[in-house]
Amino acid sequence: MKNKYQQEGATLLVFCKQPRLNQGKQRIAATLGAETAFNLASALLDCALEDATKWRGPVVLSPAGPEEIEWAQGLLTDAEVLAQPQGSLGQRIMAVDQQLRDQGHKKIIIIGTDAPILNERVFTCALDALKTQDVTFSAAEDGGVTLMGSNSHWPEIADLPWSTDRLGEALYHACIDAERSVAYAPPSYDIDYEKDLHKLIVDLADDVRSSRQALLRLVQSITHNDTIKVTS
Repeated sequence: MKNKYQQEGATLLVFCKQPRLNQGKQRIAATLGAETAFNLASALLDCALEDATKWRGPVVLSPAGPEEIEWAQGLLTDAEVLAQPQGSLGQRIMAVDQQLRDQGHKKIIIIGTDAPILNERVFTCALDALKTQDVTFSAAEDGGVTLMGSNSHWPEIADLPWSTDRLGEALYHACIDAERSVAYAPPSYDIDYEKDLHKLIVDLADDVRSSRQALLRLVQSITHNDTIKVTS
C-alpha cells in the first residue's frame, strides 16, 4: 500500500497547465528545444499528480483556464477541477483559494507542477506548521516559493512581484503586515533552466517514486548523464 501524507484535513490545490508544444518552459526550450521542453513539462506534471494521488484528503486541480477543464478532469478520478480566472498569478491564487474556502475548505496547501523534489518530508513539515501558525511556505532557491499553505484566505497578494527573486520576501511581508504568523517547510526549487536539470539528477538519485524515476531517466537522456541511477 502506498504511504499517504498525513494531512489533518488539509486540501491540496494543484495549479497546473496542459503541456503543449511551443508553450511553457520557454527558458528551457530556448536552450534545449521545444520538444524537450514539452517532454519535461509532461514529466513534471506527472510528478505533481503522483503527489496528489498520495494525498489523504481533498485534491483540487486548477488548470490555466476554462478551455482546459475537460483535460484536467481526465487526470485524476477523484479530484475536483476548478479553472483559474484571468489575471496575475496572485489574483488567480486569491480567487481560486477563496472559491474553495466558500465551499468549506479551511486548510489549503498550494503547489505547482515545477518542483519535483517536493516530498513527504516537505508536505509533513508544512502541515505540522499549520497546526500552530497561520501560513507556511517552502522557499525556492530562486527567491520564490514552491509551496504555500494557509489556514485562512490570503491577504492582498495580487500585485506582488510574481516570477521574480523578490517574491518570497514580498509574500512574507504581506502576511506579516496582515498579522499572520509565518513558518517555513524545508526549502526546494523549481525546474526553470537547463542548469536545474543537472542538480535534479543528483537530488532524484535515491527517489524511488515512479514518476520521479521516469523524470530522472528523461533528464539523464537529455543531459547524456547516466552515471547516477535510482536505487531500489
